[in-house]
Amino acid sequence: MGENFSKFTINRAKVGKNDVKFDVKYCGICHSDVHVVCNDFARSMYPIVPGHELVGVVTEVGANVNKVGVGSLVAVGCTIDCCMDCDMCEAGEENYCRKGGDTHTYNAKKTHGHIGGNPETQTFGGYSKTEVVHERFIIKLPENTPLAKAAPLVCAGITMWDPLRHWGATKGDKKMKIGIVGIGGLGTMGIKLAAALGHEVVAISRSNKKENIAKEKGAQHYIDTSNTDSINKHNDSLDLILNTISAPHSIFTYLGLLRTNGTLVQLGAVGVPMDFMNFAIIPQRKSIAGSLVGGLKSLQECVDFCVEKEIYPDIEIIDASKVDEVYISLAEGNSSGVRYVLDIEASL
Repeated sequence: MGENFSKFTINRAKVGKNDVKFDVKYCGICHSDVHVVCNDFARSMYPIVPGHELVGVVTEVGANVNKVGVGSLVAVGCTIDCCMDCDMCEAGEENYCRKGGDTHTYNAKKTHGHIGGNPETQTFGGYSKTEVVHERFIIKLPENTPLAKAAPLVCAGITMWDPLRHWGATKGDKKMKIGIVGIGGLGTMGIKLAAALGHEVVAISRSNKKENIAKEKGAQHYIDTSNTDSINKHNDSLDLILNTISAPHSIFTYLGLLRTNGTLVQLGAVGVPMDFMNFAIIPQRKSIAGSLVGGLKSLQECVDFCVEKEIYPDIEIIDASKVDEVYISLAEGNSSGVRYVLDIEASL
């Protein structure tokens, strides 16, 4: 994987009139961090300080800030800037900003002018002691929030919540049969959310090895895609499928599981082209769609729902000495479904 992690000094911006500064207590480790560090997307800017699952305690606020105060528990997810005036930003879907895209929490150029400090440096993420961001990008956490458990909510949680929200599964006015493909850190969170929302949940994996884990998390059914009988029991029955697989794979089987008007949502960052036949979707008006995390309104809803219902990913807390080991483990696959969370104070 190249060089190991090492200590690196960065300069955070001074607190501007609209900014919030907070001490980072924990930062989740996302599988996409591994991709960026390894330059799998061919756009990494070294040196990199990863981390887009930040939670902590506010230490300073700007003169115009009224969203939070000193001592507030807060979180920051994948987005720390946007244009703030395009139709998507005005709709609260900053992740789809039309003017150059949103600015990612790390490994991104500062293009929109709302991030302080040296405008020529890239953004640095949450594997760090502090962060300073515009208050728009702050997520408020209730006082009773367990911070370490909450960190992955702002990535894994919203990645699964937002497509559920967009395709009508969070409204409470209808019950759906929802498939979750991939029973890892994302998939297990998706199962928990869909089950808590009252839907019939089908876990989908390439073997029967994760059936017990999936059902423990709330799945009522399990499909082993290596078993034809297992597939046939659920063909033409699912309203929505959330596919978390990030490695190259065929989606043909999943399309057969959809009922008329059903949608397969691609969430995994597969880096190569994927094939499908038009006649797998044309006859029953099926759809293939994508979804990228979520906007700030949706993220706040997700966090509020999860804290209220006590729905959290399964986590393992580590310190900085274990990061290299964890990255190797994630690169080889996440068979346990655990989300790793970096204890910042224990790492300094």
